[in-house]
Amino acid sequence: MIDLRNVMSPIESANGLPNACYVGEDMFDHERETLFQDSWAAIGFGKDIPRPGMVQPIEFLGMPLLMVRNADGRINVFQNVCRHRGMILIDKPQQLRGPITCPYHAWAYDLDGQLRRTPHVGGSGIDNLDSVNKCDLPLISVRSHVWRDVIFVNIGGEAPAFGDAAAPLIDRWQEFEKPLVHTGADSSISFTLDCNWKLAVENYCEAYHLPFVHPALNSYSRLEDHYNILDTDGFAGQGTTVYQPQISADGRRFPRFEGLSSQWDAGAEYIAFFPNVLLGVHNDHAFAILLRPDGTGRTHEQVEIYYADEAVRGDEFAEMRATNTEMWRTVFSEDVDVVEGMQRGRHASGYDGGKFSAVMDAPTHHFHSWVATALSPAP
Repeated sequence: MIDLRNVMSPIESANGLPNACYVGEDMFDHERETLFQDSWAAIGFGKDIPRPGMVQPIEFLGMPLLMVRNADGRINVFQNVCRHRGMILIDKPQQLRGPITCPYHAWAYDLDGQLRRTPHVGGSGIDNLDSVNKCDLPLISVRSHVWRDVIFVNIGGEAPAFGDAAAPLIDRWQEFEKPLVHTGADSSISFTLDCNWKLAVENYCEAYHLPFVHPALNSYSRLEDHYNILDTDGFAGQGTTVYQPQISADGRRFPRFEGLSSQWDAGAEYIAFFPNVLLGVHNDHAFAILLRPDGTGRTHEQVEIYYADEAVRGDEFAEMRATNTEMWRTVFSEDVDVVEGMQRGRHASGYDGGKFSAVMDAPTHHFHSWVATALSPAP
């Protein structure tokens, strides 16, 4: 195991995470078995399974999972495998008209994972067998929680309750604890990045690169208008006191979230909730970015934009929605060369993790320290 104690040093003397944390297969495996298993990791969005009976299979760090909207509208997450012979149950997103049924021997489970039918298990035409107790064979449940439409899982099952783990961030954004409206495909963006997932987090956390990488954004939300956010171990990011882009030529704006304080009249915040979800809030819309690691050098990024009012679904807001989505697509696209360039740089044998600016890089160091702590043996 690599000694990461220097990464956890005060920012003035610390180095960043070493190259092996970005290109080493052993380190990637270690991350999967520690920080992703032990924390609340993001795997999907509720908007992708909006109705009861809808299911979506995903593979997260090599594990087949199944997101299910049950009859009461609650989201369950299971390991996507039959308890009989280990067959994958669902191979594509779909609306079920009945139970979750294994395609191999037709063992069937309800939307809460309970085994209900075992056809011919006791012989032809005999659907029961004393040694196969259905109550003992539910789908393997994965501890889950939905917040801001993001579906989180704690695969290891031993993290604090989500409400406790995320309490400082939930409290910080308490004013935004309101229904979110997703308008469909015109509010979705996706990228495949040739970089380690951590570089996407690091880049998102800090505003230091704003004037050099995002000149248009910097024209109305300047570097000097930003502040660092690093209150607790579980998240870091940046905020701005000046965010008022021109979305429509006639000055119209989207409906605002109700009951916001004056802080949000022109303010916005962008926070990485560790390990793998990036969140942004504004007075009239919000977004969430899910990072799905795919080995050491590839990351799939899914961006979903949400609004404050159902009225935004209407045709009268269609052009504004398209403008807003394109604006964010441009901003996020400008980051691609940066994160991919840093990934290529991690193959330079002389690079030692880098020197932080104690003024500008505090959120990045905060994240590095969190990763190093999660990967290091307990004292």
